[in-house]
Amino acid sequence: MIYVESVLHVADNSGALKAQCIKVLKNKKFAKIGDEIVVTIKKAKPNTKIKKGEIHKAIVIRTKKELRRLDGTTIQFKNNEIILINPEKQPIGNRVFGPVTYELREQNLLKIISLSPTIL
Repeated sequence: MIYVESVLHVADNSGALKAQCIKVLKNKKFAKIGDEIVVTIKKAKPNTKIKKGEIHKAIVIRTKKELRRLDGTTIQFKNNEIILINPEKQPIGNRVFGPVTYELREQNLLKIISLSPTIL
């Protein structure tokens, strides 16, 4: 679960390394996998198009809170991680590091799924 002021890792090659959630969209108290949030960049690589202090929208792709599926299985990740997106909901980076969950397909985020090396 991602709350306001949660610090998140960025799991793509956009140039950002860490971000902080400043708003959970759709009038929710917290964000889960596949939800859209607004973040501010806290740490970024030098000489990239993403700079520290910028505000972007992002999609949550991994959370520390376990994800329970209807068949009874649970999936839990080590970190809370996001992918930065542009206004058309397309990822800014062109690579995704690590696996993503199958639940992103239900959100019609097929571009993110296609960039990921594995789907859980």
